[in-house]
Amino acid sequence: MFMTITATGSTEVPATDLGFLLHKHPDKAQAFSTAYGEAHVFYPEATAESTTAALLLEVDSPALVRRGKGRGRGGAPDAALAQYVNDRPYAASSLLAVALRTVFSSALRGECRTHPERAAAPMPLRVEVPVLPARGGPELVAKLFGPLGWRVAAEPIPLDARFPEWGESRYVALTLEGELRLADALRHLYVLLPVLDDAKHYWVSADEVDKLLRFGEGWLPRHPEQKLITSRYLSRRWSLTRQAMERLELVRLADADDIEVEEIDNAVEPEVPEEVAERPAPLAVQRREAILAELRGAGAARVLDLGCGQGQLVAALLKEVRFTEIVGVDVSVRALDIAARRLRLDRMGERQAGRVALLQGSLAYTDARLMGYDAAALSEVVEHLDLPRLPALEYAVFGAARPRTVVVTTPNVEYNVRWESLPAGHVRHADHRFEWTRAQFGAWADGVAEQYGYQVRFVPVGPDDPEVGAPTQMAVFALAGGPDAEHGAGTGEDRKQGREQDRKQDQDNKDEKEAVA
Repeated sequence: MFMTITATGSTEVPATDLGFLLHKHPDKAQAFSTAYGEAHVFYPEATAESTTAALLLEVDSPALVRRGKGRGRGGAPDAALAQYVNDRPYAASSLLAVALRTVFSSALRGECRTHPERAAAPMPLRVEVPVLPARGGPELVAKLFGPLGWRVAAEPIPLDARFPEWGESRYVALTLEGELRLADALRHLYVLLPVLDDAKHYWVSADEVDKLLRFGEGWLPRHPEQKLITSRYLSRRWSLTRQAMERLELVRLADADDIEVEEIDNAVEPEVPEEVAERPAPLAVQRREAILAELRGAGAARVLDLGCGQGQLVAALLKEVRFTEIVGVDVSVRALDIAARRLRLDRMGERQAGRVALLQGSLAYTDARLMGYDAAALSEVVEHLDLPRLPALEYAVFGAARPRTVVVTTPNVEYNVRWESLPAGHVRHADHRFEWTRAQFGAWADGVAEQYGYQVRFVPVGPDDPEVGAPTQMAVFALAGGPDAEHGAGTGEDRKQGREQDRKQDQDNKDEKEAVA
């Protein structure tokens, strides 16, 4: 099993820098032990104009069989390939990918202490793999490497040159040329060699998802063949493929908003200290009870929990049979995984499991899956968005999904002075982009209600301090003319006074008209 990497250069920028980047000296031939044989690194040529590093893997076929998955290709039935007579010693596969990672680990990470500027810069490279299994033929090879900036030449290898009528084999001689960072080139090979082979010599477990995303960082989320690459790399294991695709979608959403993934994947809350958790009726519980009370009062049966996080509200909804369909939505795959474990979805009976679904999605985008529901809850969600993103959420929820009832809770920043453990001027959570006063929240909610045809009223949650209000403020939106509309609209104390004055003025006008009549 053989592969070469050639760099071209000049006297000013010598190609021999390839030795520094690979952390292998051109004047030495080195050997490395792997689980399935011995890998050798040597340099057929090393000049300032052209330097070639060669990787030769001598596969120990009996060891491959002893360690499992040695029958055929990755355990797949193949009459032409037996345990001890097969193509493993000759054709590039996941065995060569593992050798790449073992021998060139620092280069894969893009690390080079002596020449960091060379490691970070593209360089002219030529990669040659004489025998590469390509299930999908030369066309698939071009589809996989072409979008990554490579000029691809994949020459089919005949079954037997002496008998051309036998046709071509499923192997190609691969040549890649391009100007790329060495680390990127190695990552492309590490992922795509087993993808083209469509088999792995070892059992694919959950940690393969992390490896795929780590070595696919920067190129896989945008690759047009992303789904095929993901499925084949994970040996077509559906559950792992779904998990990887969800995480790649998270990367795509983060790129679209020009933010870090960590910023968008923030729905998993920190662990609550034990002494705090033991306090009776914590605010989170009071908040859930207040939301449930509003959903019951609205007569909702089909409910959305938008920004469901770890699924606490979903779990509470499931306990009440009145809620016949519950959908939790969050952009964070990690939070949804925790919610699924918390709810024990894999152990639910068929009838109970039919009531609940967990969906990945961003509330900044319209989603046809969310239309037609009775009610939606956004519990401590809006404050996690940058203010310029709020109009997108408003349209997605109130304009497109349009549930009959929408319940929104958010912190009351005025109450923060009552938290002894909260330093002055700090928000309650590190990811909060803002926290509103009662007047600010009221103005926002009134504007949304007016724009999208809802009526809104306000409910304090938690101890209602006469000076600063309650720790959580809740707005209950009802479509105009809906079952909740009879409650009318209300605000904080200052806004209540204004509404009262309006009612008095209306009554005075009515009395005046009657007197004239």
